[in-house]
Amino acid sequence: MQSRWQDVFFKDVAVKVWKSAIPPQQTRSEVEFLEKIFGQRPAASLLDICCGDGRHAIPLAERGYLVTGVDSSEDALAEARAAGAGNAKWELRDMLDLPWEAQFDGAYCFGNSFGYLNRDELRRFLPSVARTLRPGAKLIVETGMAAESILRIEHPGQRWLQAGGIFMLNERRYDITSGRLEIDYTFVYDGKVETRPVRSFTFTASETIQMHMEAGLELVAMLASVKGDPYTLGSPRLILVTERTL
Repeated sequence: MQSRWQDVFFKDVAVKVWKSAIPPQQTRSEVEFLEKIFGQRPAASLLDICCGDGRHAIPLAERGYLVTGVDSSEDALAEARAAGAGNAKWELRDMLDLPWEAQFDGAYCFGNSFGYLNRDELRRFLPSVARTLRPGAKLIVETGMAAESILRIEHPGQRWLQAGGIFMLNERRYDITSGRLEIDYTFVYDGKVETRPVRSFTFTASETIQMHMEAGLELVAMLASVKGDPYTLGSPRLILVTERTL
């Protein structure tokens, strides 16, 4: 597969920043939400797509789930493996490369990974995820790239962030023709300055639901938060819960 920006971005300093940027309470709330949706069946198997350093997979494994974490970043998976969660296993593979058939009792993709895919890739990704699920199993997708969310943000724009002792400049542009949000992250650390690009695609919530349905995934809930707030125009996050019907 041709190399993409994410194959270069999620290494060394970026992995360190992402690990430090998310507060533990946010992860706990998200894990509790996932457990509520998937239920507490003994030894249920879950697929964590774009698992990163395992911030969801590890606590879910500690709660008794059998979790398979998939990510294309060797550095992120090294962090996950170092945690030594007994019920979790880790696989280095692209999110479009999911070879399992009816193996999992649930799957989830949190963060903005869903937005990394263009329309053609999403139409490959969603059926691939659906095939990994047993009938009746649920998929949970969280994204900040829904058009109803992202287009409320002013573009272009710049913003400085700090996490893990590293400064990061976030420069945003929105390409109207392609429906693509382009962000250049400049990391300032250890006397170094390094810029890496991120490219994410936007789709309306309706388009996203339709692509799920075409893949055999029926809508269960459309939420704005793990607290269960309904998704509305301008909500900063979209959480879709769907279920394999075929």
